[in-house]
Amino acid sequence: MIASGGNRVGWEDLPATVHAAVAEVLGASVVHAVSQPGGFSPGSADRVETTAGTRAFVKAVSPAQNAASPAMHAREGRIAALLPPGVPAPRLLGAREVGEWQVLVLEDVAGRHPALPWRRDELGLVVAALETLVTVATPCPVPGLPTARESLATELPADALAHLDGDSLVHLDLRADNLLISGGRAVLLDWPHACSGPAWLDLLALLFEVDRLGGEDLAEEVLRTSTLTGDVEPHVLTTVLAGFAVFFLTRAAEPDPPGLPTLRAFQRAQGEALQHWVARRRGGSAPECA
Repeated sequence: MIASGGNRVGWEDLPATVHAAVAEVLGASVVHAVSQPGGFSPGSADRVETTAGTRAFVKAVSPAQNAASPAMHAREGRIAALLPPGVPAPRLLGAREVGEWQVLVLEDVAGRHPALPWRRDELGLVVAALETLVTVATPCPVPGLPTARESLATELPADALAHLDGDSLVHLDLRADNLLISGGRAVLLDWPHACSGPAWLDLLALLFEVDRLGGEDLAEEVLRTSTLTGDVEPHVLTTVLAGFAVFFLTRAAEPDPPGLPTLRAFQRAQGEALQHWVARRRGGSAPECA
């Protein structure tokens, strides 16, 4: 299993000005913080509690951790502020720019990440959440988002891009570390990559991980039975899977980005797993990997 995670900074590493900004949003000072593992951001990710007993989830990052991450946090804040009620996502409590730091304060959702390898029952909760997302967020209710074609134009081959039309809100970065199981439901975290696109795209992307970690039969079963993908032509799904295999393997060959030492290994593992999945769907053998 390939681990995720960057060189995360903790609450105690953040400057006093960031602490003060979080206190302003929450109306009280933070007295307890627990860093959360997982994900690829090198910034902080802390569950916090204030002197008033208020709980929240705080994310903060500066260019010192990774040059691209502050812009991603800022974009996530803008998107989170516009998510309509009913979207299974944490509510944004406040966003602040503090010098070079981008700070997000979000509702703290009590829960845990799905178990890996994926369990059928927990995957069912996520599929239900994605069905809810399509119901409440089609047409896409967040103005100004790029389309899936635009977001992936420099990453996927043309034959895969040709199948990405749609007007649903798409998260576009679903894995177990971007999900919480909470009180019999699934909650979708971390929205900086959101776009508009086909209603089935998030489910297909989620199943990358299910398949990679040994759930080949489960992934195919969900594709056949979900209302999101059951009516999609199999060759469409296979073509998009093949396109993402190209993307992951191309990125895996690039140098490690600053602060993200495990990203390229993850991308290689995911790309190779997708090659094998595509080969199974096409009835052949996956190509040899260098």
